[in-house]
Amino acid sequence: MAWLFLVVAGILEMFGVTMINKLNKDRNWQAFCLLLLGFGGSFIFLALAMESLPMGTAYAVWTGIGASGGAILGMLLYGEPRNWKRIVFIVMILGAAVGLKAIA
Repeated sequence: MAWLFLVVAGILEMFGVTMINKLNKDRNWQAFCLLLLGFGGSFIFLALAMESLPMGTAYAVWTGIGASGGAILGMLLYGEPRNWKRIVFIVMILGAAVGLKAIA
């Protein structure tokens, strides 16, 4: 269950990062509330995951999901560059997260 909590925390982290971008563009209270909801939920699920996962593993996987997911969303939604080098490094981040799960 802890790994499911960790994945949910990472997805909510991606949502929170997307809401930062939306807030910068729209400057409205709805985007701000969604930002707080995304990051707040992310921290709650991270804390739940850390009840049974080692802190270093949980934090590394959480940031990996958030960083790679944020980069992917930036490419898909906001026209950020999609060159092969970026994709290779995103795959490396995700591979490291999978590796940490494999040894945990």
